[in-house]
Amino acid sequence: MTAATAQDLLRLEHVDFSYRQRHSLFRVSDYPAIRDVSFSIERGESIGIIGRNGCGKSTLLRVIAGIYQPDNGAVVRACKNISLLSLSLGFDPLMSGRENAIIAGMLQGSSRADVEARLDEIIEFAELGAFIDEPIRTYSTGMRSRLGFSVAITLRTELLLIDEVLSVGDAHFKQKAEAVMVNRINSDQTVILVSHATTQVQKLCSRVIWMEQGSVREIGDPESIIQHYEAESVSAAHKPGKPTIAS
Repeated sequence: MTAATAQDLLRLEHVDFSYRQRHSLFRVSDYPAIRDVSFSIERGESIGIIGRNGCGKSTLLRVIAGIYQPDNGAVVRACKNISLLSLSLGFDPLMSGRENAIIAGMLQGSSRADVEARLDEIIEFAELGAFIDEPIRTYSTGMRSRLGFSVAITLRTELLLIDEVLSVGDAHFKQKAEAVMVNRINSDQTVILVSHATTQVQKLCSRVIWMEQGSVREIGDPESIIQHYEAESVSAAHKPGKPTIAS
């Protein structure tokens, strides 16, 4: 495995990942979710990942975060902490929002003292009020997403991975989240954003990766890649497709 360059915060080299599927007691098979994916991201860069449902976007973020280990290839990281925001990676439903915020911050590499020192700021940004001391199981999807985003954006992390979180919640919070993301992107925050909202991706990202059936279809400037993707999506909408399971 080679080391990342001084400019690269992350590099993927021919990464493969498969899910194990059980069809019966004695028959299993592997479903290839990620196939031969290679790209790099420089410090301070913002990359968007787009593609249809089941193309491997969310799986790719989990491989980058180290939650899944690749079957083949290498993920070369030159960062100490990575934060993954995903609606499917939930908080502990029985614990309060305050307790979950502290644990989430510590999992991102901050000390408990650092998280507690900035807890008022996290709570204020999330706009949860008294709900911060209620169990997460009482939260709506939008409230959970606001809390997760607030923890990650308040406590600095070297690489921020966002999986559709900015697409959930009311219009006011979406605008506020986009504004703080623009501010971070214009500073030194490195971001990988998965979203179906191509307008948002074009606004926030300097490069875009188009995923198709687990592989990188195209990578380049947002305007041209999104234009190609949307044109093909319109064409594909009129053709029968085979369902996939990766996300």
